[in-house]
Amino acid sequence: MAYIRKFKTGSGATGVQVCWKKGGEVVKTVHVGSANSELGLEKLLKKAQKILDDGKRPLFDLRDFDKKS
Repeated sequence: MAYIRKFKTGSGATGVQVCWKKGGEVVKTVHVGSANSELGLEKLLKKAQKILDDGKRPLFDLRDFDKKS
């Protein structure tokens, strides 16, 4: 299971990490970055979501729907 973790840093910024759990234990963590503004945090969350999405396979191939019969 993978998830995005937000946390406060010592300097008061908001940190963003992508974490993977296996059997209730965190087995891998990728630090995405830290932000001091809402805009910066939004960018980091989008980047974290992209990291999560890159590891997923699509349920079905959308190109199959573009083919004309």
